[in-house]
Amino acid sequence: MEDHNSAHLSEPASPAASVASAEIAAEFAALTIEEKEQRRAEWSQELARVEEEINTLRTVLASKTRHASDLKRKLGITVWKELTDDVNQGVKNLKESHVYQSMEQSVGSISKAVHEAPLFQRTESVLKTTGEKTASVFGSITSGITTKFSQMKNSESMRSIEASVGSAYENVKALGRVAKWRN
Repeated sequence: MEDHNSAHLSEPASPAASVASAEIAAEFAALTIEEKEQRRAEWSQELARVEEEINTLRTVLASKTRHASDLKRKLGITVWKELTDDVNQGVKNLKESHVYQSMEQSVGSISKAVHEAPLFQRTESVLKTTGEKTASVFGSITSGITTKFSQMKNSESMRSIEASVGSAYENVKALGRVAKWRN
């Protein structure tokens, strides 16, 4: 019977728990069979009471949670609002933290050093010049395309297309009026 019960014992988590488990096992082994059965019966009753209390607490917690949800709904507090408030508070706490502020100062110092470095300033100058030249080239291309579109718009074939599209539009519009008049 002792072998059966020792199989149910879990592995101790720490050396202190191991010593305590060994002491409890030795104490339990020293009991008579009647005392062991009485102890098991007491433990079983206590376990049943504790499990009943846990279930009662779960029921009460579920009821309180539902009541809180109803109150929040009545107050217009949504899950999204709670989440947003929590995130905003977290961000505020982060920004106020010493670690964040010292990191912000460090990044600021590094950024300043990079901007003041001669290599960065040369690179910035080259990029600025390249950007200006690119804008000039695109301006020329855009101007050329605009000129071509103007020429196309004034061409005979484009006027013919405009006239065809215009008359098709007028025909559809007229059909719509006729259909409306019949109803």
